[in-house]
Amino acid sequence: MSQSWIKKQFTTFELYTADVILGRRADTGATVYGAFLQVLSWLFNLIAQARFWLYRKRILHDQPLGCLVVVVGNLTVGGTGKTPVVEKFARALRDRGRKVAILSRGYKSKKAPFWQKWARAFTGAAEPPPRIVSDGKSVLLDSEQAGDEPFMLARNLPGVLVLVDKNRVKAGAYAIKKFGCDTLILDDGFQYLPLKGSLNLLLVDKTNPFGNGHLLPRGILREPIKHLRRASYVFLTKSNGERDPELEALIKRHNPEVDIIECAHRPQYLQRFGVPSDSAEGRQPLTWLQGRRVMAFSGIATPESFEKFLRDLGAKLVARERFLDHYRYHEDDFANLAKIARENGAECLVTTEKDAVRIPDDFAWELPLYYLRLEIDIIRGAGDFDEAVSRVCFPQSGRPAPLD
Repeated sequence: MSQSWIKKQFTTFELYTADVILGRRADTGATVYGAFLQVLSWLFNLIAQARFWLYRKRILHDQPLGCLVVVVGNLTVGGTGKTPVVEKFARALRDRGRKVAILSRGYKSKKAPFWQKWARAFTGAAEPPPRIVSDGKSVLLDSEQAGDEPFMLARNLPGVLVLVDKNRVKAGAYAIKKFGCDTLILDDGFQYLPLKGSLNLLLVDKTNPFGNGHLLPRGILREPIKHLRRASYVFLTKSNGERDPELEALIKRHNPEVDIIECAHRPQYLQRFGVPSDSAEGRQPLTWLQGRRVMAFSGIATPESFEKFLRDLGAKLVARERFLDHYRYHEDDFANLAKIARENGAECLVTTEKDAVRIPDDFAWELPLYYLRLEIDIIRGAGDFDEAVSRVCFPQSGRPAPLD
């Protein structure tokens, strides 16, 4: 039984599970499997509620670090467009003079071998320091070592530190002691309770706010919807510009005082793969896509939104390939993509910026490969966004940051 066969079967199972969760399957097997996932969901809910209760009753304690902590996260798994929001907020804080460090757990990054962890536990050796993705001057790790999002943030945010460690209390203390940071941003930190946020920014995907309303693994919720009450600000992402009174009423029902900031991910330009991102060479305007035959591929949580961007910009999608979120590409994948593109008469291939960081620079593409650069645009609540930044930069002014 080959490793590739096992990998293929595991991928098929993951895709089937996603179809059951998202209601794309209606056969008997899906119904039975869904019932099994529901039982696990109830158990997950009990564990999650017990954990929050232990911290609320101070049986388990958070560990203050003596500096401002901004938490950016969501109630759900999957793509809410968190990384561009983290980037925009970190850039705003940096530009106002804060010494910012982004702390990430480095999801899907390369871990230390098991034998090293076992050896440390057996010998009582000290834990290694956090991995420094960026020291604010240089990017020091690649996407495989750092994780996709930390690498992207490090590349796009000169002057901002990016650290990766599962223990973000340790990472935060390291950033303060070694680099003199005065502001910490917890990337995907809404469920990380050992380090309490001075400001909690909660992202809600407007196109699919809470999935089917169930917790993992039957749904996409990490914690109950009522925990909207823990947010200082709610960011409605992937907005089309139209108000959603029902969703806003639901948010206000659980958190009457929260400010809602509505934002959209706006395409900026196409960047030719292999050309430095800080160089205008190889950069194409969005109008370049009009009428062009394109093959799109991506390994993200919501590929539909990426493909819609391309269509809306006038591209003719002659082929598409979708991979699992954070999929680590192999050379045979690239050869297969090139073959499909050639067979369908594509003029170029286009992927996402997050996918581009997982592609080695030395692969020779037969056709031009571009990635689509996106940035966050605040379309409602710009004043609230500025207020949120000011509450970090000048905590003595405005409304006090919440303590719980």
